[in-house]
Order: sequence, then C-alpha cells, then structure tokens
Amino acid sequence: MDLFSPLAVGDIDLPNRVVMAPLTRLRCGVEGVPGDIVAEHYAQRAQLGLIITEGVYPSAESRGYTGQPGIVTDAQLEGWRGVSDAVHAEGGRIVMQLMNAGRVSHPDITGTDRIVAPSAIAIDGAVRTPQGKTAFPVPHALTTAELERVRDEFVVAATRAIGAGFDGVEMHSANGYLLHQFLSPASNRRVDSYGGSPEARAKFVIEVTAAVADAVGAGRVGIRLSPAHNIQDVIESDEDDVRATYQALVDGLAPLGLAYLSVLHAEPTGDFVQLLRRRFGGVFIANSGFGRLTTKDEAVGLVAGGQADAVAVGRLALANPDLVARWEGGHPENEPDPATFYAADATGYTDYPRLTA
Repeated sequence: MDLFSPLAVGDIDLPNRVVMAPLTRLRCGVEGVPGDIVAEHYAQRAQLGLIITEGVYPSAESRGYTGQPGIVTDAQLEGWRGVSDAVHAEGGRIVMQLMNAGRVSHPDITGTDRIVAPSAIAIDGAVRTPQGKTAFPVPHALTTAELERVRDEFVVAATRAIGAGFDGVEMHSANGYLLHQFLSPASNRRVDSYGGSPEARAKFVIEVTAAVADAVGAGRVGIRLSPAHNIQDVIESDEDDVRATYQALVDGLAPLGLAYLSVLHAEPTGDFVQLLRRRFGGVFIANSGFGRLTTKDEAVGLVAGGQADAVAVGRLALANPDLVARWEGGHPENEPDPATFYAADATGYTDYPRLTA
C-alpha cells in the first residue's frame, strides 16, 4: 500500500491516505457558529484525503470551550453547511467530530446549571472560563435515564451533520472527554450496568456509536480512541485493565461495520494497537502521538508496512494546507506556530503559505 493511493473508508472514497486529525481551534465565537474563516481554513486543506473537524458539541451541556463550534442551533447548522460546501467545492471530503466534553468544562462555559460525567468526580486542576481560571467543579453523575438523552443528543447531532452536507461523523471517545471518561476506572466508578468491569465501562460507548450508525449509516461513522493517554484525569495505567477494556470496546464495535477506527497512541506499531486493529477488522487510521509531529517518513512507513490504512496528521496539516503536495513532491514544510493555535483571527489559521505563493 502507498500513502498517496486511494482508499475506500466505508461509504467515503479518499484520493489519498493522509487524514487531517481533529484539532481544536476555537475560532467560532461565543455562539459557536463557524463562519467564513472556518470554511476557508478547511477548504484550504481539501487536498488531504479526509478532513476530520475539530470537536463539535451536540448540546449546550456538552460544550467544553469558549469558541468551540456546536451543531445545536440552526445558525450553527447553516455555518457548517457553508464549511462542507466550501470543502466539496475544492474536491475534498470532510467528517464532523462529535464531542461531549463531560466534566472537562464549567457552567460558565456551557451556560447550563451543571456539567456531567459518569461519576461525581472532579478533575484535579483549573479550567479557563470567560471569567478567568477556576477549579473544575464536581460534575453531576448521569443517571441511567439521562444516558439515553445523551445518546439521543449524539444521534440528533449526527443527523444534523449529514443534513449539513458532511460525508460522515466521528465519535470522539478519546482525550479525556465524556465517552472516554466512561472507559476509565479513574473517572467511572458507577455501580450500575455501565460501571465496574471492562465490559460494563465499554457499554455506553458501544451503545451510543451503534445508535448513531443506525441513524446515519455505519459507513458514514468512525470513532477515535486514545488508550492509556492519561489526560485530563482519565487515567488508564493498569496495562491488563486497558487491554481488557479496549478489547471489549473494539469487539463491541466490530460488528457494526463502521467506516473506520482511529487510534491515538505513541506506539502505533506496537502489539497492543495492532491487536485492536486486527480485532476491529476494518479501516484503521493511526495517529502516532499527542503533542509531537507525525513525519512523512513515519506516515509512509505505517501504510507501506501494513500497520495502518491511513495516517492522521495534526500540526503539520495545520501549518501546510498543501501537505500532500509537499510530501509527495519532497518539498520543504512550514513550521507550525503553537502560539497561534488558539488565537481568534486568521493568524496561524488561514495565512500559512502554500507552494504556489
């Protein structure tokens, strides 16, 4: 296999196997509406085989950050329609990542009277709100009945995303957000059928993903995992438990016929990640690390070696709108500027130079 060869990902045909990883950018204002600058940003990167958007909140209660986009209001939906139209006009493919932040938030961000989680355990640390930094609050532990509402919010959001012209959706079950919180015994201490054993902790993620796949078609649904990432107090340090939990999760996902499984892990060629790839049995997207660059040589090697069908690239996709052309032609790369990752304007967002500039 070759990194620059086509790939069928469920119902989506990709021209190459370089995928833009989902990356928080916070350019959508207080109302969470993606505007023209967001459409321009993603359209610039349409040459990538597949674009996965930043995390999009499916309900007010699930919002994690000021400036994060939603898919709740009609204005947000129309904003995203402008994004999908712009990407498709440039020949690209784009899926929307659906993200419930869970306890990684604050009522001053959500505008609601609470934040939610599997269990009433606060993150040990500070959250940045519009009023300044403050301690993370103790979240409300979702009841069994409330879990059905959260599941349905994901389903409605996915339906709205497809209605806004997106090629598919990605379930965000990584990086310490709500679905990931259910997987870890550090954040999930429930005593009902959704807590305790690895199989029980994986149950809600499987149910939500199955409901979304049933609503919009499994060939338009992917999922992102980050086992043992140990971020935002979602600690997964027991190797045996991690293996049992993620095997149970992937075994529950495999029969759904999803478009892809994307795994963020520092060792994508290691036995554990490759075990998950084999048990899933479908298209596998590797992402080699959080906070470090995925190089061309690594991406080429992962696909050529059969350890991944495609590779998700983060920071270099931000800094190089024409990354595929640069990699394929052996051209120099722009350096990412971390100081502008979360700014409010075009700087570090739509102003990185292209080869033709």
